[in-house]
Amino acid sequence: MKSPQPARPQKVGFVSLGCPKNLVDSEVMMGLLARAGAELTRRAEDADVIVVNTCSFIESAQQESVNTILEMAAHKTGGKAKKLVVAGCLVERFRDQIQKDIPEVDAVVGTGELEKILAAAGLNPAPPPQPSNSPFVVLPSRPEGDARAAQGRFSRESWDGAITDLPNYLYDDATPRILATPRHMAYIKIAEGCDHPCTFCIIPQLRGQFRSRRFESVVAEAERLAQSGVREITLIGQDTTCYGEEFGLKDGLALLLEKLAAIEDLRWVRFLYAYPNKITGKLLDTIAQHEKICSYMDVPLQHASASVLKRMKRGGGADVFLRSIAKMRRTIPDLTLRTSFIVGFPGETEKEFEELCDFVREAQFDWMGAFAYSDQDGAQAYALEKKLSPREIERRRKHLMGIQRQISKKKKKSLVGREYDLLLEGESEETELLLEGRTVMHAPEIDGKVFVNDLPEEIDPQPGQFYRCQITEAHDYDLVAKIL
Repeated sequence: MKSPQPARPQKVGFVSLGCPKNLVDSEVMMGLLARAGAELTRRAEDADVIVVNTCSFIESAQQESVNTILEMAAHKTGGKAKKLVVAGCLVERFRDQIQKDIPEVDAVVGTGELEKILAAAGLNPAPPPQPSNSPFVVLPSRPEGDARAAQGRFSRESWDGAITDLPNYLYDDATPRILATPRHMAYIKIAEGCDHPCTFCIIPQLRGQFRSRRFESVVAEAERLAQSGVREITLIGQDTTCYGEEFGLKDGLALLLEKLAAIEDLRWVRFLYAYPNKITGKLLDTIAQHEKICSYMDVPLQHASASVLKRMKRGGGADVFLRSIAKMRRTIPDLTLRTSFIVGFPGETEKEFEELCDFVREAQFDWMGAFAYSDQDGAQAYALEKKLSPREIERRRKHLMGIQRQISKKKKKSLVGREYDLLLEGESEETELLLEGRTVMHAPEIDGKVFVNDLPEEIDPQPGQFYRCQITEAHDYDLVAKIL
C-alpha cells in the first residue's frame, strides 16, 4: 500500500496597491502566510489564492482597487485560483458591499485584522515567536489621560463610534515579514492611524487612532534588516513626527533617528511624512548632525492660503510656512524639501488659489506634488458647499504643476557638475542601455530618477551598491550622471 503523498502547499499571489504603508501590510501578510506553510508566487495564473490589498484614499484609488479585484476574479472563474481575498482600506469602507457586488470574493481582511489572512486563505496559524527583549529604551504604557486633545488632535471622546470598532492592529519586530522591495532597501512602519482632524481625509476611519510602535521594537527590526543586507531604511507612518507622543515621549522621532543612525550596516535613514507644526528644533538638529540621516524632508502642507487651511482644519499659512522653511534650510545643509498640495478644495476662490501659486514661487521646493480635490463620503469636507467643477480643478492643478516644473528645471540645472553618492538600482525601466539609481535627494518611488550613461570599464555595476557619481545633464525632473 502506497503511503499518502504530502499535501502540496497553497500557492498565494499578492497584488498590493497604494502607498508604502499598504506595502508593509502586504509584506506582513505574506510573512504570516509563509510561516504557516504557504508558497508565495509572483504569477497570478499559478496561484491557488489571490490577495488584493486595496487603497481607498481617493476616488481614483478606489476605482483602481475595484478594477484590480475584477481582473483577479477572472483567474478564479477561468483559471486555477480557488480563492480571492480582498484586504486593506477598501474593506474598511465597503466591507459588506464588496462581497455582495463581487461574489467571486471569498473573504475580506481589514487594515486592523491582518492576522485573519490565514483563515481567509484556509491556513492554520503557526506558533508565533516570542517578542524581542532588546535592551533599548521602552516607551511607558499609554496613560489614562489623553495627550492628544491638548495638541489639537482628536480626543478619545471625539471619535465616531467606540474605539474598539476602529482598526487597532500594529505589527512588531516579532511579526514575520517578506520584503517586496529590492533587498537593499526597506520600509519600517513606526506608527499607524491618525488623530489629525483634516476635513478632506478619511484615513482615521480607515486606519484608526494614532498609535506608535515600541521604541525597542523598531530598532530591533532595523538591526535585523541591516544584518540581512538592507542599506536604506525609510520610516513611514501617517505622521511620523508624532511618534511616541501618546506615551508622553518628547521628540520621539529624533531619538529614534539617533538610534538608527548608530546601526553600522545602514547607509541611509529617511522618514515620511512630517506634519508642519511638529517639526522641532531637536529634529532638525538631529538630521543635520548625522550623516546617515538623509537631508530630506517631506512636509505635506496641503495649501498655503490661511482661509483654505482653516476650512481644512489644518492651520498655518504662507507666512508661517515660509519662516519654517527658512529655519529648515538654515539648520540642514543641502536640504531636499518635498511637499504636496490639494487643489480645488471646496470654496477655493481664484484669489486663494493665486495665494498658493505665489507661495510655491517663493518657497522654491525641490519636489512637489499637486492632487485634485476628491470628494470622500465620510470626510467633513463632503458636506461643504461651493464645490468646484472637475474641469476647473484640473485646470488649476496643471497650472500649479507648470509653475513647479520651471522651478524644478532650474534647480536640477544647478546640480550639473556636482558629485553625489549614488545608490544603483539596476537597469533602467526606460531602456536597457541605461542604468538607474538614486541620490540622497531621491526618496524611493516618488521622486525623479538618476540615469547613468557612463562608467569606468573596470567597474562591474551591482544593484544595491553605492558609487560616487557626477551629474552631467539635467531635465525637468530627472538627472543624468556618470559613475566616477
